[in-house]
Amino acid sequence: MATIETNDQDFDRDVLEASKVKPVVVDWWAPWCGPCKMISEPLERLSESLSDKVSIVKCNIDDNPQKPTFYGVRGIPLLLIFKDGEVISQQVGAVSEDKLRQWIEDNLAE
Repeated sequence: MATIETNDQDFDRDVLEASKVKPVVVDWWAPWCGPCKMISEPLERLSESLSDKVSIVKCNIDDNPQKPTFYGVRGIPLLLIFKDGEVISQQVGAVSEDKLRQWIEDNLAE
Protein backbone atom coordinates (compact mmCIF):
# COMPACT_ATOMS: atom_id res chain seq x y z
CA MET A 1 0.00 0.00 0.00
CA ALA A 2 1.44 3.35 -1.00
CA THR A 3 1.45 6.43 1.17
CA ILE A 4 -1.84 8.30 1.39
CA GLU A 5 -2.28 12.06 0.93
CA THR A 6 -4.54 13.77 3.45
CA ASN A 7 -5.76 17.32 4.00
CA ASP A 8 -7.25 19.47 6.76
CA GLN A 9 -10.77 18.25 5.99
CA ASP A 10 -9.99 14.50 5.89
CA PHE A 11 -7.27 14.38 8.57
CA ASP A 12 -9.55 13.16 11.37
CA ARG A 13 -10.76 10.23 9.24
CA ASP A 14 -7.42 9.44 7.57
CA VAL A 15 -5.31 9.69 10.72
CA LEU A 16 -7.21 9.84 14.01
CA GLU A 17 -9.90 7.27 13.18
CA ALA A 18 -7.53 5.07 11.16
CA SER A 19 -5.04 5.01 14.06
CA LYS A 20 -7.63 3.17 16.13
CA VAL A 21 -7.28 0.23 13.73
CA LYS A 22 -3.47 0.38 13.24
CA PRO A 23 -0.83 3.05 13.91
CA VAL A 24 -0.47 5.90 11.41
CA VAL A 25 2.74 7.78 10.60
CA VAL A 26 2.06 11.33 9.42
CA ASP A 27 4.71 12.98 7.26
CA TRP A 28 4.34 16.78 7.43
CA TRP A 29 6.08 18.12 4.31
CA ALA A 30 6.19 20.83 1.64
CA PRO A 31 7.25 20.73 -2.04
CA TRP A 32 10.09 23.24 -1.48
CA CYS A 33 11.64 21.23 1.38
CA GLY A 34 14.82 19.39 0.30
CA PRO A 35 15.00 17.07 3.33
CA CYS A 36 11.31 16.22 2.78
CA LYS A 37 12.19 15.04 -0.73
CA MET A 38 15.06 12.97 0.69
CA ILE A 39 12.74 10.88 2.88
CA SER A 40 9.87 10.66 0.40
CA GLU A 41 11.08 7.54 -1.45
CA PRO A 42 12.19 5.71 1.71
CA LEU A 43 8.75 6.38 3.22
CA GLU A 44 7.11 4.95 0.08
CA ARG A 45 9.19 1.78 0.41
CA LEU A 46 8.40 1.51 4.12
CA SER A 47 4.73 2.05 3.35
CA GLU A 48 4.88 -1.06 1.16
CA SER A 49 7.00 -3.25 3.40
CA LEU A 50 5.22 -2.34 6.67
CA SER A 51 1.68 -2.05 5.27
CA ASP A 52 0.36 -4.79 7.55
CA LYS A 53 1.62 -2.93 10.66
CA VAL A 54 1.28 0.80 9.91
CA SER A 55 -0.19 3.33 7.48
CA ILE A 56 1.90 6.25 6.22
CA VAL A 57 0.01 9.46 5.48
CA LYS A 58 1.46 12.67 3.99
CA CYS A 59 0.14 16.17 4.66
CA ASN A 60 1.39 19.17 2.65
CA ILE A 61 1.66 22.01 5.16
CA ASP A 62 1.45 24.72 2.48
CA ASP A 63 -1.94 23.51 1.22
CA ASN A 64 -3.29 22.53 4.64
CA PRO A 65 -2.36 25.04 7.37
CA GLN A 66 -4.93 24.08 10.04
CA LYS A 67 -3.75 20.66 11.22
CA PRO A 68 -0.02 21.46 11.23
CA THR A 69 -0.78 24.51 13.37
CA PHE A 70 -2.95 22.41 15.70
CA TYR A 71 -0.13 19.86 16.14
CA GLY A 72 2.55 22.53 16.57
CA VAL A 73 4.53 21.74 13.43
CA ARG A 74 7.39 24.25 13.39
CA GLY A 75 9.94 22.48 11.21
CA ILE A 76 9.77 19.91 8.46
CA PRO A 77 10.10 17.12 7.74
CA LEU A 78 8.33 16.11 10.92
CA LEU A 79 6.96 12.61 11.35
CA LEU A 80 4.39 11.83 14.04
CA ILE A 81 3.12 8.37 14.94
CA PHE A 82 -0.54 8.27 15.97
CA LYS A 83 -2.05 5.36 17.88
CA ASP A 84 -5.63 5.34 19.16
CA GLY A 85 -6.03 8.95 18.02
CA GLU A 86 -3.03 10.23 20.02
CA VAL A 87 0.55 11.17 19.11
CA ILE A 88 2.90 8.58 20.62
CA SER A 89 6.23 9.58 19.03
CA GLN A 90 7.90 12.09 16.73
CA GLN A 91 10.92 12.17 14.44
CA VAL A 92 12.30 15.52 13.30
CA GLY A 93 14.44 15.93 10.19
CA ALA A 94 15.64 13.62 7.46
CA VAL A 95 17.19 10.32 8.53
CA SER A 96 18.11 7.15 6.68
CA GLU A 97 15.56 4.54 5.68
CA ASP A 98 17.04 2.13 8.23
CA LYS A 99 16.62 4.68 11.02
CA LEU A 100 13.05 5.42 9.92
CA ARG A 101 12.25 1.69 9.92
CA GLN A 102 13.83 1.24 13.36
CA TRP A 103 11.94 4.25 14.79
CA ILE A 104 8.62 2.97 13.43
CA GLU A 105 9.19 -0.61 14.58
CA ASP A 106 10.37 0.48 18.05
CA ASN A 107 7.16 2.47 18.50
CA LEU A 108 4.95 -0.32 17.22
CA ALA A 109 6.41 -2.64 19.86
CA GLU A 110 5.26 -0.41 22.73
